[in-house]
Amino acid sequence: MGLIAMSERDLQRIEILSKVTAGRMTLASAARVLELSTRQVRRLLERINTGGAASIRHKAIGRPSN
Repeated sequence: MGLIAMSERDLQRIEILSKVTAGRMTLASAARVLELSTRQVRRLLERINTGGAASIRHKAIGRPSN
């Protein structure tokens, strides 16, 4: 497995979501910090649990624009 380039935003999301997974932060407070809805935070947590931290990265990175 190689290195995966991530933005600061993606790294912050992973850090906050790992706190939620560890039980050190609530879903609602994570939603406030990330400026997302609680539903979107739940969706991100599901993506991390199934695909790992790399699944948080934006899917269009490295592709040419339309």
